[in-house]
Amino acid sequence: MKHWNITIAAFAAALLAGCSDRQEEIPPPLPRPVRYAEAEGVGGERVRIFAGTARAGMESRLSFRVGGSLTQLKADVGDNIRKGSLIAELDSSDYQLQVERARASLEQANAQLANFEADFRRVRGLYERDNASQDDFDAAQAAVDSGRANVRSIEKQIEQAQSQVSYCKLYAPVGGRVAEVPVEVNENVRAGQPIVELNVYSTPEVEVGVPEILIGEIRRGVVVRRITFSALPGEEFQGVVGEVAPAATEGLTTYPVRIRLTGGSRGVLPGMAAEVELRVGSGGERVRILVPPNSVGEDRQGRFVWTLTPGSEGRGTVARQEVQVGGLVGTGASSSAVEILEGVNEGDLVVTAGIGRLAEGQEVRVRKEDRL
Repeated sequence: MKHWNITIAAFAAALLAGCSDRQEEIPPPLPRPVRYAEAEGVGGERVRIFAGTARAGMESRLSFRVGGSLTQLKADVGDNIRKGSLIAELDSSDYQLQVERARASLEQANAQLANFEADFRRVRGLYERDNASQDDFDAAQAAVDSGRANVRSIEKQIEQAQSQVSYCKLYAPVGGRVAEVPVEVNENVRAGQPIVELNVYSTPEVEVGVPEILIGEIRRGVVVRRITFSALPGEEFQGVVGEVAPAATEGLTTYPVRIRLTGGSRGVLPGMAAEVELRVGSGGERVRILVPPNSVGEDRQGRFVWTLTPGSEGRGTVARQEVQVGGLVGTGASSSAVEILEGVNEGDLVVTAGIGRLAEGQEVRVRKEDRL
């Protein structure tokens, strides 16, 4: 009996030791996730770098004016298309049948008109000899007029049916390169449904997203001195601001700005990643540093923000920074920002969520989509 007690005690000790080992193997909790924003500078002339994408100067989505079954498709992505080239064709048999029916109706209408005209000539002769009444003459004249109107109407139907037959062939209105072909042969397509997207041969553009806090400082016609593309190392391009969108991109808080390349664009293709050095603001004002209101905290020591230093693998560290705060500044239809007079520089990253639960030097977890 004593031997069994010793064995059970040893087994229990081993079990507890195993549990202790497993507890020690539990990984530490993940760092706290944070959201952050970049301190923006407004007013004062300065240069900002924006990421963008090259786009064709003009994009044309080609479609049929009628619907039907696609029988031919003579364009593939990347093809160079000349103006006037046949791109696609629909089955036109139904529209051809409408033309034949309209022509048959026209033959009947012409035969009926011939009868009306013959009857009118007979009644007119009788009327001139006072052997037919005025009503008979008017009725014969009205029949001829009605017959002629019917013929003209059917002739218009034939023209329309022939036009629909011609609409079954899709030609390139301009030259360009095929960027997308979203349909396949034998597919039923609707009138107006895109068949081919064509990047027209013209000067390329670069589209960048500008935050709402800066969009008011972007003007059409501003010269852009430096544009670079990651696919074209060592080459620099120039451009001019062509379009400034009046509304933000759906689902984002940035406004699209298009920059037309000038002075040559050799090698630039749609879709290339670009960096644009864009001069914003004016030289007659001082630069004002703005941050989101929820990034500023206050305690007994005063007002502060948590600045973020990004690290690797989506990690970073935070540091407390005392700040001197100015007023609240409106930056859009439904947003505002706080002006920082001292303590933060343009481009600094500041934490915008959970600032009351952070500590000096604490490691945090950041993700790209967390950036405001």
